[in-house]
Amino acid sequence: MAILKFKPKNVSKQLISCLKERTKDIVVQRFGLSENTEKKTLEAIGEKYGITRERVRQITNFAFSSIKQSPVFETHQTAFEELKENMEKRGKILAEKEILPYLSGGDDLTENHIYFLLALGDDFTKFKEDDEFHHRWTMHAESADKVHQVLRALHGEMGEDDLVPEKTIIVTLKKHGQKILGEDISENIARSWLNLSKVISSNPMGEWGFAMSPSIKPRGVRDLAYLILRKEGSPMHFMEVAKKISVSFAKLANSATVHNELIKDGRFVLVGRGLYALSEWGYKYGTVRDIIKYIIKSEGPSTKEEIVKKVLKERYVKENTILVNLQNRDFFKRNKDGRYLVS
Repeated sequence: MAILKFKPKNVSKQLISCLKERTKDIVVQRFGLSENTEKKTLEAIGEKYGITRERVRQITNFAFSSIKQSPVFETHQTAFEELKENMEKRGKILAEKEILPYLSGGDDLTENHIYFLLALGDDFTKFKEDDEFHHRWTMHAESADKVHQVLRALHGEMGEDDLVPEKTIIVTLKKHGQKILGEDISENIARSWLNLSKVISSNPMGEWGFAMSPSIKPRGVRDLAYLILRKEGSPMHFMEVAKKISVSFAKLANSATVHNELIKDGRFVLVGRGLYALSEWGYKYGTVRDIIKYIIKSEGPSTKEEIVKKVLKERYVKENTILVNLQNRDFFKRNKDGRYLVS
């Protein structure tokens, strides 16, 4: 759906009409304004014309000056005003990866034309990406700096292993916005500002954390399985985990592969026949026999009923499996009170 009332392709075509042919061609190639949408580098354009990359840059700057001095530039001020209005509505500073697709309706060629208009317009400033933030555009350098402060405050509040629901992180960002900017920002603007950050990001489950965390940027089946189990909140069979991975991440997961990967990863505990839980939920590693040993060593001599009850909290097994283990004299024995001890 078209967001803009004017047609970016028509406006930019008319704006560059005042340029000489070679200069116009350089601008068209530099910004990808032709039908193939490919933006050419300074080097590539320089090679075509046998000039240096710096000369290409100078010609582009000269082209901008020529356009701004031409009568046609004045006739299209409404287009620049409309771009400003749209940016104002979405938070004054916006990630390039968000604002261009939004204004272009997802059309690559239109996106290039909008980029050209933003680069040409006097009211728009681009901040290049750095270690903290993505490429971004603003009309208010001072406001942009404060938004950077808001996001830095948010970054500082995040723990290395934190996974935060989007609603929670928006509330936190709004809190910092109120403190630093002195104003209440909308949820939509908060979402836009989150897109500026390179430090934090979201995973396919809608949770936020440090961008390079395996829980945010899954690197394989194990990480995907972790996210699935974490969202489910209870033990799952490895075949079900595989199905959920395929559905949630559009990534075909072989159930046998999932089983083999989970059994080798300390984040997962086998708690039943094919059933896996997360170790962070408090489940202990080992066989049913190991769990019985742990209970007796921790709690002291225990009755059969006490042991069964506690093992069933750790393992999804039949009661008879626990009783069979208790009867193994090589590992367990009973005292005179009928309580079980480790042999």
